[in-house]
Amino acid sequence: MRNRRVDRDSVLFWPYVLHLWTIFGLAISNALLGVAVLVAPFAVRLREVRWERLRPLLAPLVLYVLFLLTSIAASHDPRVSWLASREIFSLATLALGLVALRDERRLRLAVDGLVVLAALLSVWGLAQFLDGAGGLDWRIRGPFSHYMTFAGVLLMADLILVAQLTSRRYGRWGWRWLVLILVNAALVGSLTRSAWVALIVALVVLFLLRAPRFLLVLAPAAVVVLLVSPAAVQERALSIFSLRNITNYDRVCMFEAGLHMVRERPLFGHGPGMAEVRYPIYRHPTAPRHRVEHLHNTYIQLAAERGLLSLGAYLWLIGGTLMLGYRGLRRELRAGNGRADLWLGAFTALVAFSLAGLFEDNWRDTEVQRVALFVIALPYCLRAGELERSERQGADPAAP
Repeated sequence: MRNRRVDRDSVLFWPYVLHLWTIFGLAISNALLGVAVLVAPFAVRLREVRWERLRPLLAPLVLYVLFLLTSIAASHDPRVSWLASREIFSLATLALGLVALRDERRLRLAVDGLVVLAALLSVWGLAQFLDGAGGLDWRIRGPFSHYMTFAGVLLMADLILVAQLTSRRYGRWGWRWLVLILVNAALVGSLTRSAWVALIVALVVLFLLRAPRFLLVLAPAAVVVLLVSPAAVQERALSIFSLRNITNYDRVCMFEAGLHMVRERPLFGHGPGMAEVRYPIYRHPTAPRHRVEHLHNTYIQLAAERGLLSLGAYLWLIGGTLMLGYRGLRRELRAGNGRADLWLGAFTALVAFSLAGLFEDNWRDTEVQRVALFVIALPYCLRAGELERSERQGADPAAP
């Protein structure tokens, strides 16, 4: 009976984890996710799922989907909005992760695979740099179509990796340190300022929670990296806070246009995919561009296209997961059961993703979103494992 249970789990686990490891080829990733969706009814017995443990996640997730469908129906062009709502399928990454990653061994395998993927992506990007890429006109992007996708994936994997290296389990010298160098070199080389800001803030949070003494070397290390970096990197770093920078001013104009969109249709928005179509109507007269693909801010993009109700559900989803991750990390640090790196990695990776969303619309970036959905699933999987172990040991499963 146990072997049958293991076999059923494997049928779901492998297509699920492979779809995550193949996001560099979205068609392959989509096909594997589709396979996972198809086999899920045969691999998972609904009566074995402890729905009461998932209620804090399911409530905002169900509301988000409900408000998303409503915004499609209320859209200026429902057909375009339906085609623009790709996350309806991608949300399976979150839903299936809750049942595919139920034991720690497989969860760690999925996480390690993501770290290895980040190493390979970084090597790809650095090879592009050696081949002549690296300037603003031709940024390194690995196998992806956009450098922000490249940086967004590396950003979350980087925080998970740093969390691993703060643990005694992985703290000694090994291949992860080499990966750390590769990933951060590729992040710097991507010239993606939103990823840089999110990384630095998330590292401050990580060290505050896990190793405060490292904060003493974080600022000097950042200064050293900046000083030894190529001129293009230094110029990008210095331009972060300058409104004279045309791209910064362009983002301010996009934000203002988004606010006008929200004021006109606050509840359900203009419809997914409509920000690009309707931007010329709301753009500021001095905006550098007449047309944009998106508003370069996850939160204003959600509010403008899907409405404030969708934005509220999204914030509930992210905020609830961050709260669960923080509480789980504090509990794990007190107990010392050896899973602090997983809690810390999930928490800080989601912090970084959320911060980067202030400067780019990373939620609509399918590859980045897919990693973020995996990260969101991690705290719930870890908490479910804690409760199952408490029950087996006869402890109070409701205890914090």
